[in-house]
Amino acid sequence: MLKAVVIGMALLVATTQLQADPLAELMRMSNASLLLEQNGRALASKQADAMLIPASTIKLLTGLAALDRWGAEHRFHTDLFMDEQDQLWIKVWGDPMLVSEELDHIVVELQQRGVKNVSAIITDSTLFADKLMIDGRSATDNPYDAPISALAANFNTITFKKTANGIVSGEEQTPMTPLAQRFAERYVKQRSSGRVNIAEQDNGARYFAELLAAKLRLAGVNVADEIRTGVVPTNWQPSYRHVNSRTLGEMVSVMLEFSNNFIANMLFIRLVGDTGPLTMAQAQQQMNAWTRQRFGWQDFTLVEGAGLSRANRLSARQLLEAVNAFAQYQDLLPVSDSLVQAKSGTLTGVNTYAGWVQRDAAWHPFVMMVNQPIDFHFRQRVALALAERKELRGLCIDPGC
Repeated sequence: MLKAVVIGMALLVATTQLQADPLAELMRMSNASLLLEQNGRALASKQADAMLIPASTIKLLTGLAALDRWGAEHRFHTDLFMDEQDQLWIKVWGDPMLVSEELDHIVVELQQRGVKNVSAIITDSTLFADKLMIDGRSATDNPYDAPISALAANFNTITFKKTANGIVSGEEQTPMTPLAQRFAERYVKQRSSGRVNIAEQDNGARYFAELLAAKLRLAGVNVADEIRTGVVPTNWQPSYRHVNSRTLGEMVSVMLEFSNNFIANMLFIRLVGDTGPLTMAQAQQQMNAWTRQRFGWQDFTLVEGAGLSRANRLSARQLLEAVNAFAQYQDLLPVSDSLVQAKSGTLTGVNTYAGWVQRDAAWHPFVMMVNQPIDFHFRQRVALALAERKELRGLCIDPGC
């Protein structure tokens, strides 16, 4: 009896240790891939050619496409025009980071150019097509589900908080506007503060114009209430061309660190070109053509650039090629641990990770893709095990590995 108890306890300990080993657990999964390389040689490889959902790790590919196209030092611009009736026209070129601080720069520059009165604000957002549909975007108020529009402030999101004096903005740098007030009133009964998206593409230009108007008024400029859309005549020269204070490299870094879906799909669409109206179909065609030319891949599916869609499909081998191509921009990736520098991806039942782990004082590219339910922190345990485990025997099981 005692012997049976001892054997049973030993088996229990062994089973617990096996379950605690993330690499052993990964190798048992049926719908998972793993690939770790050193100088082009696989140290670990499991189902590396299986086509799986990459989730937000696809942002590495989107970022690489943008950096290939424009370069890390590129800066997006926005054109502003003052006509003879003191109307302020805004022609946009798809800048994904027109945040409140950028609007402050615009206000200063307009004042330095002598703008004291604005009789109307007219926005030209014709660069992007109307009714852009992003596959995988849900109709929630979550900031990650913000709509895409050619002109947008603060990633098409608003913040609010409820105080004793009423509803105010949740950010010091962002005045409350009429549109933001309407959205805040929807939520203050359920929560005292928060950040929500503006629901519809058409609200993007409106919110930007309202926010700019509020900031101009705070600076002492007389601004009328009229806000409308229009098309800037092609022969006009801008009164002021605002160049974003952030480079593309800095924007990609923000996109990767905060997994910003808005920046990713703005870049995805913007890659089509400068002549609108740009559509998602064009963006898909452009991204697919670039990917085939850049990597020579034939079998893959890319329908949007943020990783929201479950229709996206890449293999671990393909994603590792993208990681290797991203090597010159490795510093743009978030550092989650001193041994791991990687982009994560999460959807329901999807847990992915792609980047570099440090082994023996050198960085090695890796990809982990799990398309089945698993603990949220599983990917981090896998990455640390790849970095720290001296012996990786038994992890290279693909043919020819």
